[in-house]
Amino acid sequence: MFQSNNVIMHNYLCRKWFLLLLFVVYRKLDPVEGLKCYCDTTGPSCQNETCETDGFCFASTTLKDGVEKYEYRCWEQESVFPPGDWPIWCQKGDVFCCSTDLCNRSDEPDTTPTAAAWQVVPWIIGLMVLGICAAISFWWAKRSRKMLKRGLGSRPLFPAEDSLCEPRHPILGTATIRDMIELTTSGSGSGLPLLVQRSIARQIQLVDIIGKGRFGEVWRGRWRGENVAVKIFSSREECSWFREAEIYQTVMLRHENILGFIAADNKDNGTWTQLWLITDYHENGSLFDFLTARTIDSATLVKMALSVATGLAHLHMDIVGTKGKPAIAHRDLKSKNILVKSNLTCVIGDLGLAVRHNVSSDSVDVPSTNRVGTKRYMAPEVLDETMDTRQFDPYKRSDVYSFGLVVWEMARRCGALPDEYQPPYHDCVPPDPALEDMRRVVCLERRRPSVPNRWHSDPILSSISKVMKECWYQNPAARLTALRIKKTLANIGAGDLGKM
Repeated sequence: MFQSNNVIMHNYLCRKWFLLLLFVVYRKLDPVEGLKCYCDTTGPSCQNETCETDGFCFASTTLKDGVEKYEYRCWEQESVFPPGDWPIWCQKGDVFCCSTDLCNRSDEPDTTPTAAAWQVVPWIIGLMVLGICAAISFWWAKRSRKMLKRGLGSRPLFPAEDSLCEPRHPILGTATIRDMIELTTSGSGSGLPLLVQRSIARQIQLVDIIGKGRFGEVWRGRWRGENVAVKIFSSREECSWFREAEIYQTVMLRHENILGFIAADNKDNGTWTQLWLITDYHENGSLFDFLTARTIDSATLVKMALSVATGLAHLHMDIVGTKGKPAIAHRDLKSKNILVKSNLTCVIGDLGLAVRHNVSSDSVDVPSTNRVGTKRYMAPEVLDETMDTRQFDPYKRSDVYSFGLVVWEMARRCGALPDEYQPPYHDCVPPDPALEDMRRVVCLERRRPSVPNRWHSDPILSSISKVMKECWYQNPAARLTALRIKKTLANIGAGDLGKM
């Protein structure tokens, strides 16, 4: 892309210089006002057989009834065609044009058009300059294609299997999505170019539906043999779609524990407009689905919890620099918004409610959407509305509280005698709790999910339970930071697991 931009700029400069050269030639050919010509008519414009013009003198020869007839006139500049150039009629054999005083006076005018050497040379030079510019542009374009081809390997730029009706983009070729992300973003995670995003979106085939939510549906799609996840928002959720796509394209956001963003596009299916968000596909589904169907061992528990904490720490961290990353808080962290990769580590997804910290103004960029977080995972200060929404740190502490509940869900499914999967506070509130239910249990009664006795006899579960309890303190300031959680879980993995 960078190379093609250089070609465009180079062509633009060539055209600019050529137009400047044409302007200079035009100024040289532009006759001086007040040119005197011989005329053979009567009237105010021809007195004493002389007329004045800002254009040309001309003489013409016509044959009428076998007799040659001569005419001598002034030719005004406004009547000249093409404007500013040698008149097209002067190129005919029966018309003579000239641009010096009384140059058209002759008993038998020479009707052969003449041009001085200085009038021809600039045009020859102009054509040479244009030819050189065209040759350089062709060489530069060829060189750019070779460099791009080296970046993508030895793949053809336009594969034969593509339909002629499909949108084309040179960078697509037969490259994988991972190739394109690495080539165009240089690992910055700021998102693919919009044209590439649209090209990918228009070539995806939806295969089967894999989930539904309040925003819309999630489908498994196929793009050139690769599985992708397509989140289709309903039209009333446009703000959520736009916000999530905007957050995913934050510079330096791309991380192995953040769901990989591929593209966003709006597609008209003939009845309504679909809003697509295309991400990496993970066949294990959400952490909620995974824990509902499967149990885990101690090593997997630590690996999963550590990967979620690592992703959360990356979100919460601000990277200072000219192209730095702002700190981001998730605001809706739960097991349904965490996906399980094939290696059983996790990635955090669904950033539609995320907020960003603006360091320069110390303000919080809050999305303009009516959606709120999931009540079951809301921190006490969110439930009782005592959180200072003008500051950014309270949002991070709220995320940490939600993370503690997610770890509790994972820990229940671990061990020799794992418990049946249950969501947090399953024994305290209805399946779809209201705000009042959660406020009563979490804020007034200050209850937290119960810790089974069997955890105390297991060194891993015992260590994990200490971490989760430090995540859900009633006082937000007393909770661990995501970075501290990450380091603690890494020590648990290196220490307690190493002894087993």
